Amino acid sequence: MPSFDTVSEASMEEVKNAVTQSNKVITNRFDLKGTSAKIELKEKEREVIVFGDSDFHLEQIIIELTQTMGKRKVDVRFLDMGKIDKIGGDKVKQVIKIKNGIESDDAKKIVKVIKDSKLKVQASIQGDAVRVTGAKRDDLQDAMAMLKKEIKDLPLEFNNFRD
Repeated sequence: MPSFDTVSEASMEEVKNAVTQSNKVITNRFDLKGTSAKIELKEKEREVIVFGDSDFHLEQIIIELTQTMGKRKVDVRFLDMGKIDKIGGDKVKQVIKIKNGIESDDAKKIVKVIKDSKLKVQASIQGDAVRVTGAKRDDLQDAMAMLKKEIKDLPLEFNNFRD
């Protein structure tokens, strides 16, 4: 029986490359030269930590980071912006978590959208992914197109397509 998995995972290699590239741009930017502006990546915790001398600098660094991630095909909807913390003097930092997997509420929403669509496919929640199965390959492709159109707030990817 043909099936595919609906997942929501950021490519950590591309995130790492985007952070490295953004750090190079920040060190060469005229308005950020000589400041404590930098970006750190903690891959184990799936976090990006942004440091700056002021809220304005922090905003500029985040704009640079999101633009670089966009160029590297990393969807910015994966980023969960934390609150801005003061770390002494005027210096500030912000922790940005990188989302991984589909949360249970979102998975239930995906299953409901598939059931309401009246397509001849079934959806089941499998951990942090949603598996969609159907009798025909065309039905699965229709389900993919419908999910891309209906679910706008999640960066969905489809993998593990089996015929």
